[in-house]
This record gives sequence, structure tokens and C-alpha cells, in this order.
Amino acid sequence: MKEFAFFGGLPHSILYETDRLAEVGLRVRRCMNQRHEHLLRPFPPTGDNTKIAVARILGDGKRQRTRVFAELQSHYLFQDRFGRPAKGNDKGKVEGLVGFARRNFMVPVPAFESFEALNVHLADCCRKRMSERLRGHTETIGERLERDLTALRKPLPPPYDACEKVATRVSSLSLVRYRRNDYSVPTSFGHREVIVRGYVHEVVIACGTEIIARHPRSYEREDFVFDPLHYLALIEQKINALDQAAPLADWKLPEEFATLRRLLEVRMGKKGKREFVQVLRLMETFRIEDVTAAVSDAIARGAIGFDAIKHLVLCRIERPQAATLPAGGRSPSANR
Repeated sequence: MKEFAFFGGLPHSILYETDRLAEVGLRVRRCMNQRHEHLLRPFPPTGDNTKIAVARILGDGKRQRTRVFAELQSHYLFQDRFGRPAKGNDKGKVEGLVGFARRNFMVPVPAFESFEALNVHLADCCRKRMSERLRGHTETIGERLERDLTALRKPLPPPYDACEKVATRVSSLSLVRYRRNDYSVPTSFGHREVIVRGYVHEVVIACGTEIIARHPRSYEREDFVFDPLHYLALIEQKINALDQAAPLADWKLPEEFATLRRLLEVRMGKKGKREFVQVLRLMETFRIEDVTAAVSDAIARGAIGFDAIKHLVLCRIERPQAATLPAGGRSPSANR
């Protein structure tokens, strides 16, 4: 079933299917495993013959399952049940419940900033129905749910890692290609073998057992998704590339960093550029909020330099009171 919703003022097509809860996704082929994971908590799915689950319908009506759906099934140990093509009545109450959810939860057309907010709204709508009693039943929906939960296998296994796994190699530009888009990794991993895990909203890249990069997933074509921090180690060695490096072109930093760079270059020239990159590299280890506050504090104190800024960052983390000392650097008790 298709429906529309507004996110950030723009209309988007969404797809949902339900047994007892409405599940929302951007694209069924990319969300199927994650949607089934939710449906299995606690209800096994009764589904259409989507290509992400069914590779072929054999002559005797049996289904040849895809590899990813077989992995999901073996993880949760459930028995699948597929409807016949073009036979909506095979899914029992599913079609009726989808219509109910659309009429009651999606009218008027909802407007949310993100799919996460829409999912919260749908979950709240479902919870409100828990106290209702349907015709022909003596128990409420919530009471029937509790009875169902006691009959299910507990505890559930760890969550299934619902993603597409691809083995590939890092290019000479420290980029990993996945689904026609390129994602950056730290330059120290150039030409290494990596595993890409593609989720609905995120791409995670691992080398061995170490996760080396996380990026929001892009559904464009021939797109470049950079993390500027991945290239700072190389730029520190080739400092003249600081203003021309493509990964840094759209990096929006607080105004304090522009002020710091100007002061460093006035005082130290080319060496000031290198110290500025060293300050940026602090964000490989520390939060940007802590580094920004340390840069602002260093400018106020006139302590312009990498060592001073690193010291102030450590003070904020290890001894928060040290970051609040007056500009003279002495606490009031030191005058006693």
C-alpha cells in the first residue's frame, strides 16, 4: 500500500504493510529486512512475494527464498507464509488493517521533519488503540497482546544485523564505492580490503574488526560523501592543499576556527597553517563542542597555538573547573 507524507515541507512516497502495527519505509527493497525484524517482535510476517524475499515462484507454488531472507529466517527461526500473486484475501485481515491505518493514522496527510518522527506518531496511534475492545471480543487489544506475548518464545535472540554486506577495496583516494556512490575512509586505510554494511539510512565501513567510517547513506548517483577528518592527516603533510582539498570544501566550522587560522598565519606564516590543521585533528579524538570552546578560550587568553588549545581541551574534559579560570590564569584562592 502506498501513501504520501510531508517531510520538511516536501512530499515523499512511503510504503507500509501491517499485521498489527504499521511499518513505514522509504523503499521496500531497502527496508524489507529491518521491517521484518520489527514485525517479528512479536509477530511473524505474512507477506507479498517481494523480490527481496522471493527469488522465484516454482511450478508447484513453492518459493525459492533469497539469501538475505533466508538469513533473517534462520536468525529468528520463524515459519514464513506467502500469499498467492494478486490474491489479497490470502493475507486475512492484513488488507483491512492497512486500510484502517491509512484512514485513521494518515488522514489528513501528516507533516513531519523525518521518518523517525512519523514512526513515533504511528506508534503512539497504535498504543492509543490498546484500550479499545473490538466487536466480538471480551478483552481489549492490549489484553489480547499480553496473552499473545506469553505464548511467544522468550527471550528473543540479539537483533538481526539488517543490512547489505559487500566486500570491496579502498581506492587510492581513500574512497570506498557502494551502490554507485563513493564514501571516504581515513587515508591510513588506502588500498585495504574492507567490508561495507549498507543500512537504510547509514553506511558503515569496517576493516577487520575495526569500524573505520560511518556516513549517512546517499541515494543519489555518482555522489561523494566525505568526512573531512579522514583527510587531515594527509593534508598536514601536504599543507599547501589545505585550500584546494575537495573533502574540506563544504566543511562548515564555527567562526572561532576562521579567527584562529587568521591569527596563526599572521604570527607563524606557513607553519601557522600546519598548526591550524593540528588543531582540526583534535576533533579526531575530542568532540567538536569541546574543541570549539577551547579555541574560543585560547583566543580570549591570547594563547594562540596548538599546544595551548590541546591543553585547554584536556582541562575541560579532565578538570572542568580549570576551563573557567579568569584570563590571568589564577584562581581567586591563589591570591590568599
